[in-house]
Amino acid sequence: MSASPLIVGLDAGGTKLGVRAETLDGSRVADVALPADEWSASPAGGAARWLHDRVRHVLPDGATVAALGVGAQGLDTVEHARELRDALAGLGYRAAVVNDAELLVPAAGLQQGIGVIAGTGSIAVGADAAGNTLFAGGWGWVIGDEGGAPAIVREATIAALRADDERRPGDHADDRLLEALQQAFGVSSPAALARAVNDDPTPENWGPRAVAVFAAADDGSALAREVIRSAGAALAELVDRLTGRGATGSHIVVGGSVFAHQPRLLAAFGSAVAAAHPDLTIVPLADAPVAGAVELARRIAV
Repeated sequence: MSASPLIVGLDAGGTKLGVRAETLDGSRVADVALPADEWSASPAGGAARWLHDRVRHVLPDGATVAALGVGAQGLDTVEHARELRDALAGLGYRAAVVNDAELLVPAAGLQQGIGVIAGTGSIAVGADAAGNTLFAGGWGWVIGDEGGAPAIVREATIAALRADDERRPGDHADDRLLEALQQAFGVSSPAALARAVNDDPTPENWGPRAVAVFAAADDGSALAREVIRSAGAALAELVDRLTGRGATGSHIVVGGSVFAHQPRLLAAFGSAVAAAHPDLTIVPLADAPVAGAVELARRIAV
């Protein structure tokens, strides 16, 4: 059992909950990832209890929490974050609560900058000179979230099926994207691919298949490469929106599973950012985002 109060950071994403706990002097007590399949930021009271249950599952018996830092998917307004903070206060926590993209900048050891996530979804977050939080994107994978894994699969499927529709007799065979998607979904025809995608339109069905799009690009698919280029450009447009609204900082910290594991997307994003904002430096996150939650908790600990 830890004798001193703990600083606890939580990163609640689309698929996992990162939990990191440290003593006031920085000694690591816990650093685990739990399934987050049932995570929902609404209602705030239910979200607070969900987080509380998992914190207590991880921490040693009898441990006290000096401060809690929370970054969570689904907290897309300042008001929503405040509601969750107040709900956690009702459970006895002094908490700093933000959208999960807001963890990237402090996790990188920076005081200001723009955070961009491309994972299960996509979102960009910054702050203006007055400290007001600014969001761009984060609308959900059905209508947006370009650059996130499900959206990449969505756009790749559209591109592959359209190319198949437009093929004339004598045209060359599929440029590998359609084949890659069919293999990823376990089907053998374009019609069956359309059904497999449409019949289960969920991030769980679509997202894991994004690796097939990147593999097709590696195999020479021009269609796949264009989907990835467009995804990178769409993520760079999120930065455009934030800087246009006064976002401060000279760094863009990027995180999320797609950025972390697919260098083609990071390169496409980097090219688009360099063309529009040559003064901004892109920093791939070296530590887990939960490090940012720990840092936010430290700032409010007493």
